[in-house]
Amino acid sequence: MSHNENRSSELRVTNSDLDRYFTFLRHVLVNATATRAAGESLGYAAAVTESMQLARATHDAGRKIMFIGNGGSAAIASHMATDYSKNGGLRAMAMNDSATLTCLSNDLGYENVFSTQIAMHANEGDLLVAISSSGRSESITRAVRTAREKGCAVMTLSGFAPANPLRDLGDLNFYVASDQYGYVEIAHLAICHAVLDFSCGLVPPTLS
Repeated sequence: MSHNENRSSELRVTNSDLDRYFTFLRHVLVNATATRAAGESLGYAAAVTESMQLARATHDAGRKIMFIGNGGSAAIASHMATDYSKNGGLRAMAMNDSATLTCLSNDLGYENVFSTQIAMHANEGDLLVAISSSGRSESITRAVRTAREKGCAVMTLSGFAPANPLRDLGDLNFYVASDQYGYVEIAHLAICHAVLDFSCGLVPPTLS
């Protein structure tokens, strides 16, 4: 038997392991916090409600919602842009085209891949949804500052350290208190989906 086969045979997960994993995931999700600009505390439900209203008002004003993120957060950005458009009927896009990203990062530095696109394509009244697990990605914080200069509203989703810089930059800021990428990314995706699903009138079923 090869070394890899030995390792494979040692991998086991119990029902108790899964219960602890998903219990902690629920804890992370329901204990996420929200703030306004300048750190003013905002109730979780109120923040989701305001996010729904902001997304709808942006579309109704003839403007668009822009999603940005790196890595796993880029996947969330693409996923949400698709769902907000298809399921929510909202004008939405993700700035994740691979040719554009490689061109801009090669010529201008990766820290400018989103800010350059926003400078070119954003209009006053657009909404930027900036997603970063750590809240420290320079490509994201630069993009937010450029969006501000263009007159855009900003919603942020971050995690890891509570004092991360992204958390202070949005009109609405969701923070997930975990330092593990998996939990933070799942929570960010769930929060974005909750904003969309409730705005579409989806009522979660009652569990017996």
